[in-house]
Amino acid sequence: MEKTSIKKSSLSISENGLEKKKTSGRLEVLKTYKIYIGGQFPRTESGRYYIPTNAAGKKLANVCLSSRKDFRDAVLATRGAVSGWSGRAAFNRSQILYRMAEMLEGRKAQFVDELIQQDASKAKAEKEVNLAVDRLIYYAGWCDKFQQLFSSVNPVASSHFNFSVPEPMGVVAVIAPQNDSLLGLVSVIAPVIAGGNTCVVLASETKPLCSVTFAEVLSSSDLPGGVVNILTGKPSELASWFVDHMDVNATIYCENNSDVQKMMREKSAMNLKRIFFYDKVKWETNDGQSPYFIMDTQEIKTTWHPIENIAGAGGGY
Repeated sequence: MEKTSIKKSSLSISENGLEKKKTSGRLEVLKTYKIYIGGQFPRTESGRYYIPTNAAGKKLANVCLSSRKDFRDAVLATRGAVSGWSGRAAFNRSQILYRMAEMLEGRKAQFVDELIQQDASKAKAEKEVNLAVDRLIYYAGWCDKFQQLFSSVNPVASSHFNFSVPEPMGVVAVIAPQNDSLLGLVSVIAPVIAGGNTCVVLASETKPLCSVTFAEVLSSSDLPGGVVNILTGKPSELASWFVDHMDVNATIYCENNSDVQKMMREKSAMNLKRIFFYDKVKWETNDGQSPYFIMDTQEIKTTWHPIENIAGAGGGY
């Protein structure tokens, strides 16, 4: 019987999970970390970029340094997506959030690798990705249920039916958590869009890799362009524009910088913009998920419907 020899493969796994030949001598194609606006991946309008580093001083990537113009373009795309997204059936929004979870699960290895590059241990990185997937599933389940919980039929002293139901505010600007670069990002985006809003999100300045990869997940998840727009850059530069812009209905800020919080309170008074501070939320716990996060970006609409009398007989319906 002939012996069969098994040759060792010349393929190895690169850092980004792709196969490459050990002896090919070719340069690896490095990922370009762009911003995400209107369902597309443009470079920043300003042409600027910055290079975040990890704790060891290793340069992670060239990342777009978004400008005020990028934010304005993102708000324009976000506003254009409001009517279509809020008008979708709640069950359809639920399906899309579930699809986002599926796509995130399918790219788990890539997210784990990027979190490790940003100083997380392997165990912590895997836990964070799993929690992010579970959080999307959680809010997918609430899409078609929170209105039933928070709506009401109100007793009134007149011949009317009186209903109060939550409706989406519209455009929400979010400055995401700086440390929880994936879980924090998912935890602030999911409740906003589950309620029918659209959003512009400024990702973590120091740990931006997962945010751009998450934008690729969104792009492949049947989510309409413009519903979620993700920018990378410096909160110190863009925070004031997040509250100054008159076409933004609400702003969410996830850090505990008291000076920025004070500035936001003062500037939001110019157009009665809603401001929410999530600086005390621990995203890795159950406190990081709740239908009340959906309700933060909802308005309550009350409708009065007259009750007709039938043929003057005093009957009503």
